[in-house]
Amino acid sequence: MYLKKLNNLIELFYDQYKLKNKDEVFLTSLKDQKNSFTWEKVKESIVLISNNLKNFSKKGDRCLLISENRPEWLIMDIAIMYSNLITVPTYTTYSQKDYEHIIDDCCPSIIIISNEEQLNKIKNIIKNKDFIKKIYSIDALKKEYKFEISNIKDLIEKKNPAKDDFSIPKILRSDPACIIYTSGTQGNPKGVVLSHGGILSNCNGAINLLKDLTSKEPLRFLTWLPLSHSYEHTVQFVQISLGAKVYYAESIEKLIKNMNDCKPHIMTAVPRFYQNLYQKISSSFNKNVGVKKLLINRMVELGTKKIKKIKLNILEKIQDAVLDTIIRKKIKSQFGGCLKTFVSGGGALDKKIGHFLNAIGLPTLQGYGLTETSPVVSCNPINDIRVETVGPPFEENKVIIAEDGEILVKGENVMIGYWNNDSETKKVLKNGWLHTGDIGVIEENYLKITDRKKDILISPGGDNISPLKIENEITNSSYFEQALVYGDNKPYLVALLVLSDNGKTKEINEIELEIEKINNKLAKIEKIKKFFVIKEKFSIENGMLTPTLKLKRFKIINSYQNNFEKLYKNL
Repeated sequence: MYLKKLNNLIELFYDQYKLKNKDEVFLTSLKDQKNSFTWEKVKESIVLISNNLKNFSKKGDRCLLISENRPEWLIMDIAIMYSNLITVPTYTTYSQKDYEHIIDDCCPSIIIISNEEQLNKIKNIIKNKDFIKKIYSIDALKKEYKFEISNIKDLIEKKNPAKDDFSIPKILRSDPACIIYTSGTQGNPKGVVLSHGGILSNCNGAINLLKDLTSKEPLRFLTWLPLSHSYEHTVQFVQISLGAKVYYAESIEKLIKNMNDCKPHIMTAVPRFYQNLYQKISSSFNKNVGVKKLLINRMVELGTKKIKKIKLNILEKIQDAVLDTIIRKKIKSQFGGCLKTFVSGGGALDKKIGHFLNAIGLPTLQGYGLTETSPVVSCNPINDIRVETVGPPFEENKVIIAEDGEILVKGENVMIGYWNNDSETKKVLKNGWLHTGDIGVIEENYLKITDRKKDILISPGGDNISPLKIENEITNSSYFEQALVYGDNKPYLVALLVLSDNGKTKEINEIELEIEKINNKLAKIEKIKKFFVIKEKFSIENGMLTPTLKLKRFKIINSYQNNFEKLYKNL
């Protein structure tokens, strides 16, 4: 494909720009729909911002970008690269300690913040950093500060004085495009250096994957996962590759509303979103009675058969077609009515949820990747979804299984290395092969993840136990919002539970019975013997969840260590 011939991500944008109607809207904020950008406005803004950035930097300097998702995010990202700089996207939810670590680690010469709220998070950290040459804010600031801050909107709202030509900088595929810091589930974030070629390689794989979904009208994407996450960061270049229309969601709480606002064809999200969706739809289904209940159950049954590749007889095919019209169509309409597929990444999607969503007419493609692989390694294709797998590897990379079962990846998409951290780089990059830390198998060219090296609990008998598998079983119950399983080298497993709104209405004996039901689905060594309940939910704000809604295990366990240990006291 033509992406293989491109030198950098700037070329990708410019090639698409030349093909598009320049007055067609490309980027729109659903929080403020007046804040939209045509392809022409995006191009002009990139040139204007870049001309200014170049006054305060030299090739290879880092530019820290701290902003919530918005149209200006993509513009900033490309303007930074267009200036021969390296983008350092940063979560708006990091702690002050994380910001300090990242700023001291990558020493940015330029910092771009979106508003006063983001500036307040770092103003005490940056005041004595000599390497910072310039600070920009996307929105106008209300207060005066000791350091000079330029306003991005002032730059892009000026009339382009010279109508500068868009000249492609001399950037190679092997040159760094960005440094994306990991979300810190195991400690300090590490800076993953990704190349232009690595992201282009991923875009090529994604376009091959989505080619059956393209249509005459531009594909519409709804984006809500933080753009500082490698998954959504690369998705924005996939959107450019497809000449798509991009809508930025207001918030995770308003996603369903926003889906109806913009009627997306494609939406990418992490497993936690699909888990919540499953719980809401299941709860709604359970309220039905009589004929309606029978029809819903039949729809799920036949849909599950299809996704499991079990042939339907003639009567079943007729029933399924009727159910498609009277139920699945209504379900789709609640999500804008135009959805072609969800794409799940950033963690393991429970297969029960995958079967359910596909069965009710919400196609969900599970993929697999890491920040270190730009990020996608593999993904299920729309015409052959195998829910229990993460799909075939993209043709651009090689995947093998090591003797101990670890998944190894090699290809242009693999990171250059960790920024300023050779020792950590050498631990995972050996002879060009990235050691992922995940355990898996390849069957009929489909990759299946079976375990996670780092997250495995070892029983005193030497058995390997996956806590994530058990936690998924627990949170699939309508009683529980969140759970963490504990018990490395302990005689039995215990759990920390956060009750859902439904669970909060139950007595303790009912909760015990629900755990017993869950235990019946588990192997003997996986059963939960004791548990305790906490009132506070894990959240990004309290530091217990990463920005992609993964549990920060080390932090949760440290916070509740005494509670866990009490469950073993009377041994």
